[in-house]
Amino acid sequence: MKKVTDYQNKKVIVLGLAKSGVHAALLLHKLGALVTVNDKKPLSENPEAQQLVEEGIRVIAGSHPLALLDEDFSLMVKNPGIPYNNPMVQRAQELKLPIITEPELAYEVLEGEFIGITGSNGKTTTTTLINLMLNDGLSTPRAFVAGNIGVPASEVAQKIKPDQTMVTELSSFQLLGTTQLNPHIAVLTNIYEAHLDYHGNRHNYVEAKMNIIKNQTAEDYFVVNWDSEEWQGLSQRTKGQVVPFSRKNLSHEGSYLQDGFIYFKDEKICPANIIKIPGQHNVENALAAIAVAKIKGVSNQAIIDVLSTFAGVRHRIQFVEEWHQRRFYNDSKATNIEATTVALQSFDQPIDLIAGGLDRGFVFDELVSLMKLHVRTMVVYGETANLMIDAGKKAGLEKIVKVENLVDATKQAVKLSRANEVILLSPAAASWDQFNTFEERGDLFIKTVEEITNQVEESEK
Repeated sequence: MKKVTDYQNKKVIVLGLAKSGVHAALLLHKLGALVTVNDKKPLSENPEAQQLVEEGIRVIAGSHPLALLDEDFSLMVKNPGIPYNNPMVQRAQELKLPIITEPELAYEVLEGEFIGITGSNGKTTTTTLINLMLNDGLSTPRAFVAGNIGVPASEVAQKIKPDQTMVTELSSFQLLGTTQLNPHIAVLTNIYEAHLDYHGNRHNYVEAKMNIIKNQTAEDYFVVNWDSEEWQGLSQRTKGQVVPFSRKNLSHEGSYLQDGFIYFKDEKICPANIIKIPGQHNVENALAAIAVAKIKGVSNQAIIDVLSTFAGVRHRIQFVEEWHQRRFYNDSKATNIEATTVALQSFDQPIDLIAGGLDRGFVFDELVSLMKLHVRTMVVYGETANLMIDAGKKAGLEKIVKVENLVDATKQAVKLSRANEVILLSPAAASWDQFNTFEERGDLFIKTVEEITNQVEESEK
């Protein structure tokens, strides 16, 4: 960890806990800052806050008192999930208090190399593939995942040695709170419309994403999806070296798909059909990871080893099990329409779709044409249930059923399903109407599938 003295005896407020807030507070405390943590959950119900109190860190829990900001703090480290229209954040902005997020803090103490991955979809899979490729065949890992993938960057950064790499998934929420952060290799998987309730409009969302390259120099790299003119245009903003990847064979300057084979520049690497995870979107994710791996000098054999064995990221078109000629897939991470679009295009078999979740004011007409092609039946629940029903009716689905919750939806989907079909949880909506996280939602789906199939197996004995 770099020796950083800038925070010694500086008053810093950490707004919001969860994993990132806890580790940000602990790191700042270690760096000599006078840390105050403010979290809305009461202390008696807040084990994370209690842990910090035991470490000697001041905690104000149970509410967000605006008067707290009168204490002349020099910095706010904001939990990425807290929007900028939050009264505490707005007051901090009025006071011209610098506001950063936890990855920025991690970058300041990182001794090794920083690889950053962002995009609307595919971040987690691409991050995981890059990490596996960099570590393939090594007895001691040289790369470690961090960030939005579920491991706080400020925790990992402290352990990274100068010859190691932190492979970091970065959300738009996190990137909005960065100032100095500069990945040596930045990756943009794609940009669609997402999180507009947080950012206000698409322009703001894109600008947040593009913070990933704002500090790059000529020695850095920008690996970017070349299959959209918009994304090609965004590449002009970097001062780094642009390395494109293209599933549509639009550029041969980086990694690309041609005639069923994957290439890097003029070098044939492998057949595309060795990629174990399903869907054309995963070809794109593989191409992005390959571009990074080749920049880092990874062998073709290591790339092939990973692509032919990696079975997918949990909650992202994750194969759960096969039962009575039905295949169950958990795509709980599909928190937007674009992600569900990708999932529906990933299967040739008819789909029994489970969908629904938090209502963010969207309609689901974009899914209608794909539903016509891929979906036979649909079970819906949650705040968006009626909106999904409208889309399903337009698609002329054979059967649409509305239920109260995910458990009932899973049971109903099994009843409606036929042999040689896919039962797919791909909600097209955030989980927060009935769950704390999409992981919690996906875990319940997996548990329910296991209970249903085991019960049926037992009854057949």
